[in-house]
Amino acid sequence: MFVGSDTVNEFKSEDGAIHVIERRCKLDVDAPRLLKKIAGVDYVYFVQKNSLNSRERTLHIEAYNETFSNRVIINEHCCYTGKEIIEYYLRQLEEEGITFVPRWTAPSITPCSDTSLSSCKKQAASMAVVIPDAALKEGLSGDALSSPSAPEPVVGTPDDKLDADYIKRYLGDLTPLQESCLIRLRQWLQETHKGKIPKDEHILRFLRARDFNIDKAREIMCQSLTWRKQHQVDYILETWTPPQVLQDYYAGGWHHHDKDGRPLYVLRLGQMDTKGLVRALGEEALLRYVLSINEEGLRRCEENTKVFGRPISSWTCLVDLEGLNMRHLWRPGVKALLRIIEVVEANYPETLGRLLILRAPRVFPVLWTLVSPFIDDNTRRKFLIYAGNDYQGPGGLLDYIDKEIIPDFLSGECMCEVPEGGLVPKSLYRTAEELENEDLKLWTETIYQSASVFKGAPHEILIQIVDASSVITWDFDVCKGDIVFNIYHSKRSPQPAKKDSLGAHSITSPGGNNVQLIDKVWQLGRDYSMVESPLICKEGESVQGSHVTRWPGFYILQWKFHSMPACAASSLPRVDDVLASLQVSSHKCKVMYYTEVIGSEDFRGSMTSLESSHSGFSQLSAATTSSSQSHSSSMISR
Repeated sequence: MFVGSDTVNEFKSEDGAIHVIERRCKLDVDAPRLLKKIAGVDYVYFVQKNSLNSRERTLHIEAYNETFSNRVIINEHCCYTGKEIIEYYLRQLEEEGITFVPRWTAPSITPCSDTSLSSCKKQAASMAVVIPDAALKEGLSGDALSSPSAPEPVVGTPDDKLDADYIKRYLGDLTPLQESCLIRLRQWLQETHKGKIPKDEHILRFLRARDFNIDKAREIMCQSLTWRKQHQVDYILETWTPPQVLQDYYAGGWHHHDKDGRPLYVLRLGQMDTKGLVRALGEEALLRYVLSINEEGLRRCEENTKVFGRPISSWTCLVDLEGLNMRHLWRPGVKALLRIIEVVEANYPETLGRLLILRAPRVFPVLWTLVSPFIDDNTRRKFLIYAGNDYQGPGGLLDYIDKEIIPDFLSGECMCEVPEGGLVPKSLYRTAEELENEDLKLWTETIYQSASVFKGAPHEILIQIVDASSVITWDFDVCKGDIVFNIYHSKRSPQPAKKDSLGAHSITSPGGNNVQLIDKVWQLGRDYSMVESPLICKEGESVQGSHVTRWPGFYILQWKFHSMPACAASSLPRVDDVLASLQVSSHKCKVMYYTEVIGSEDFRGSMTSLESSHSGFSQLSAATTSSSQSHSSSMISR
């Protein structure tokens, strides 16, 4: 128990960059009184020396024992980088209501008179980050100060250190509070999200989109990660080839960069037959093409960051409206545009640095009225709209794009290889039935299925295993509500099963309808048995797992509505339960899932690591329950 301390020595440099303080600290050891009497001490004393260097953003702590020093010598030396200091100190500042702390900078060298020398020192010292005495009074040791352990390396983060050079090179200007938000959100993703972690630049986009509100940024980012996985967006550039119609008639493409180094995308919307493209391809194909454009934009931002040696996190879009007419206001085309805007706004925040709209015709205000309500306020502030040839005058295009790369169709000197667009031949149009089938095919290429789970009516799928030691794998996202995930085994089938191509039998329902297989007359323990303990999954979580089967027979995967447990100690519900129940808008949950069975012969050859899996059924963050009896494992990501 920390009792108190006396300052033995203290030093502050004139520029406020270095602050050294040495204390003699007194501890009351939690030991039997008789033992203290035998040892001949009532308190234990040690000396701690803290050396803070704000210029190098390091804190060195040296400590040694004074008590029993003639018998044993204890030396402790800890070194903390800026990240640990910022994370710990900013938590204290937030608790005290302080929201802004200026980054330390070397003061200008100006002569101080003798009378003002002390005030100059005080002003410089006030700029240094000093661990307050309250930290010692609370008994915080070096381990406590560094409790936010260093995260594992992240792609694109050299040595995973947010030092000044890395911030300047890849992220741009960040306040200490913003830097702390980035570290905390990234660490949360590393602890809870299984799979590819977004780079710091991408995490920052979501934080900036929500004014560095971590809870709001985390919510939209989790939704975006689920969306990316559902539609396999991470692989769209490698696996998807745009139809020839898009390559010929979509009048858009990348064209050099603007004066700030941002990639420049040129869209000749007025020359594009949006109605013809929708009639020929459908809404989903257009959406996927726009997604590929955004993914390419992210790639070009990373490339330009390396080329220009400074962070480039967004691109500039130049939209030429010459030729825009009422044909572009065709309702299905506008509907497709609004859908694209909605998807891009939700999943690519803060990627548009500037939007230059040129040669806006008289019909443009009508289109703007339709689409502007769906555009975020921050994004709208980046729009610059020019009517006629106004873009050629002062404050026009030359302020943002070098003269040498202004496209030729805007009276510039640079040949622009963007397709000219034009009318899509009606011979390429598809019937309504073909479009409907094509749209369905585009977004069901991913093998996930959706299901609704109602209170009292779980969703269940049946898998028949012929050979023991096969592996059942699952991957599902909880899109709405809280659910309980169970795995059961039965020697007999609840109902006739239809054999699939994998050699395993499965029962499910097309279109994501609810399916309940376990008969109400069945008794747990007699007719079927629980393979593992139930796993409670919260809304927004992503769960991946596998189960090595021990016996042949029928396995039932069940998603059940999670009801709040009643309070055992009292008939009155707990406050937390009431608040949680208020957040549930209905007795309906929704999951998106994918399951696969790996045969024992394939499993033996390529997935032997699963055979020795004893990590327990569930893993919440870093907490793991283990059992030598368990042959299944599941990972939850929030």
